[in-house]
Amino acid sequence: MADLVRIEHDSMGTVEVPAGVLWGAQTQRSLLNFAISTDRMPVELIHALALIKQAAASVNCRLGVLDEVQRDQIIKAASAVASGLHDDQFPLRVWQTGSGTHTNMNVNEVISNLASQANDEPLGSHRPVHPNDHVNRSQSTNDAFPTAIHIAAVQGITKNLLPELERLIAAFARKSNAWSDIIKIGRTHPQDAVPLTLGQEASAWRDQIASAHSRIQSSLIELYPLPLGGTAVGTGLNAPARFGQETAAQLASITGLPFSSAKNKFAVMASHDGLVNAMAQLRMLAVALFKISNDLRLLACGPRAGLAELHLPENEPGSSIMPGKVNPSQCEAMAMVCLQVIGLDSAVTMAGGSGHLQMNVYKPLIGFNLLHSIELLHDACRNYRLAMVQGIEPNRIKIQHDLEQSLMLVTALAPEIGYDKASEIAHLAHEKGFSLREAALKLGYVSKEDFDRIVNPALMTSARL
Repeated sequence: MADLVRIEHDSMGTVEVPAGVLWGAQTQRSLLNFAISTDRMPVELIHALALIKQAAASVNCRLGVLDEVQRDQIIKAASAVASGLHDDQFPLRVWQTGSGTHTNMNVNEVISNLASQANDEPLGSHRPVHPNDHVNRSQSTNDAFPTAIHIAAVQGITKNLLPELERLIAAFARKSNAWSDIIKIGRTHPQDAVPLTLGQEASAWRDQIASAHSRIQSSLIELYPLPLGGTAVGTGLNAPARFGQETAAQLASITGLPFSSAKNKFAVMASHDGLVNAMAQLRMLAVALFKISNDLRLLACGPRAGLAELHLPENEPGSSIMPGKVNPSQCEAMAMVCLQVIGLDSAVTMAGGSGHLQMNVYKPLIGFNLLHSIELLHDACRNYRLAMVQGIEPNRIKIQHDLEQSLMLVTALAPEIGYDKASEIAHLAHEKGFSLREAALKLGYVSKEDFDRIVNPALMTSARL
């Protein structure tokens, strides 16, 4: 047994820790006491916390509260953690203390033990670097953990999600341009309506995503200010003057992102409105993508007994019993992702409003749901673009057939002969199976020449806006 565990100490007493791991007593207590689900703290958040420890060590040394040896040891170990070299040393669940203290201490303990290892000191000795006194110097979980969420969220949005959205917007833009000459019947309610071009229809999808992109980008403004330096409740107790400002500047330098020190740390620590807003904008993206996916599923339904205006790429068999069946699987996967994100937003919204006084104790939930949503949307959009959007093709024959059969082309006659007479033409055509032209001439409401001049689908798609 002695070979399998080591004895570590914390303020609660002694704890048996697996001999070879880099975490310590507090991490082990959390593993024992919070064995809830398999949801682990996102590695992006761990890496962000490591960046904070790296920046804090540099600033603490410059401000005279950490010596150069301790600084260098922390920076070296924290850099290794931030680069992902020790991801297996962060086993804690999301469902733990609401401040995220266990995860903050997990990072502190790993960095401390990496320093011990590098100096041939026993794991758990806290030599030459102590997890609290040195790694956590000038910090509290209450300001470090939400700072890590801010950093991880901004990195995920700017480096992954927004660039992928730009590629998806461009893919729909190419379709909109390529389809600009394809006149089709529009639908409202979803019954036949007046015509538009398939390019115009695709432009709506393009601009829905572009609007979501803009809103998400705007939400970053509230994530750049960091609460670090507020320590426990926002006063900055136990942190030297200018620690928050200088550490934020250091993090901005390390990440290449415009982080700054929050002017009012009480506000950023007592609430997480910026994170709630960012999540809300992800929800709006999900709403847009959900609508687009439903549109594409409808337009592609068939292939012979549905609308069948679009051909979606056929990537895999769609049925275990019906031979030859192919389903709109990318649309379905995207729809599920969208509904998941919408649900996660509800949880974040509730969590954001449920904080008490100087600290919100739903930090792990907020961080987990926000980062998970960024990942889900990025991955789903990438698959959507590569496996479906780029390969969509119009069914020109079916589109033309439906256009010619539509009764709603009669709308163009209304300004000329009045709504009631135009309605009479449509009803007669529908009841007798006539074309609109046949019905109009039979009723004598318009000449052949005027009908052909007025009822022109191409002209009907060019509204004067």
